[in-house]
Amino acid sequence: MPHGTPSTLLADLGGTNVRFALAGADTATPLVMDSIRRYRVKDFPALADAARQYFADTGCAASQAVIAAAGRIAGGETVKVTNNPWAISAPALQAELRMDAVQLVNDFAAQSMAVPLLAADALSPVGTLTAPALGSEHPQTFVVMGPGTGLGVAGLLWRDEQWIVLESEGGHAGFAAHTTEDIEILHRLNARFGRVSNERMICGNGLVNLYLALADIAGQPAEEYTPEDITAHAEDGSDPLCVRTVETLAGIFGSVAGDLVMSLGGWDGVYLTGGVLPFLLPWLHRGGFRERFEAKGRFRETMERVPTLAIVHPEPGLLGAAAIALRAAGQSLRSSH
Repeated sequence: MPHGTPSTLLADLGGTNVRFALAGADTATPLVMDSIRRYRVKDFPALADAARQYFADTGCAASQAVIAAAGRIAGGETVKVTNNPWAISAPALQAELRMDAVQLVNDFAAQSMAVPLLAADALSPVGTLTAPALGSEHPQTFVVMGPGTGLGVAGLLWRDEQWIVLESEGGHAGFAAHTTEDIEILHRLNARFGRVSNERMICGNGLVNLYLALADIAGQPAEEYTPEDITAHAEDGSDPLCVRTVETLAGIFGSVAGDLVMSLGGWDGVYLTGGVLPFLLPWLHRGGFRERFEAKGRFRETMERVPTLAIVHPEPGLLGAAAIALRAAGQSLRSSH
């Protein structure tokens, strides 16, 4: 894309990083991949400053923006990003960047809108069921969820030949213990935090929470591990407690995903995403995720027919923001799988 050509700025804003890119002109190139840049939130006082740095680094310009942010969008105009110091106002950002329009959306609304644009090779089935055909003549309902700095949850609905996103803060729903070990973990986290949400375990810092709880249950001294330490020791098998921590997270992740299918009626499938997913994926394939996903008592037979699919596209948040920009421009989204 020529430098200085006005376009749509895309941003995928989480607790730790913000990624910027430019939207393409049509559904064949909805996201300009070589325009993507990542910046650390802590390096900038506000989103506008990070956006100006992006424009300076790339030499590009934009007349409008779609900002996907990890938090509840109040009135469609403001968001206090979860696990992030920035508070964002669409009107204020529009004025600061001198744009014609700024649209704020929940980050998992963007993740969800990426789904219809994903090619088959951007999906990795977890379990034996393959990706469903999208956009059928019948209504369809999917769950989109996954761990990053927090736990994002959304519903994706196909109704009357349109894709509709049901935004939620389902990651903050209370944790439902199902096994004896779950109960022991819940007791320990309840003592630390009071109320225990699913996000307390299914996210980056959730690895540390689970590790500390499992160490206490086992009567072992806990090391001062970061999430990266735990994943590294699990990957190389050097610390059995770290291996157990990641296995436990994968199982609880499956249990929560199954609960969301029943809560949202997402019988057509679950799309798994999030910044922590690339590391977790091999562990999800090992069986604990799917077993606990299906372990829903009288609904086991139904759950066995619900596919679970990991999104392996490198930037689903930005792709979904591009889809939202295309739809705002009046273009329809054609399913790729």
